[in-house]
Amino acid sequence: MLFTIAAVLIILWLLGMVTAYTMGGLIHVLLVIAIVVVLLRVISGRSPL
Repeated sequence: MLFTIAAVLIILWLLGMVTAYTMGGLIHVLLVIAIVVVLLRVISGRSPL
């Protein structure tokens, strides 16, 4: 489930980069949060997927 959310955020982030709408800032923040959550899961020893 986390992988699916991360994939959707990456797609939205790329769309935000291409279209350069103001929602791009929010998508960047969500993407950073998703990466931090995955890193915390890896550091704690859990599977990132």
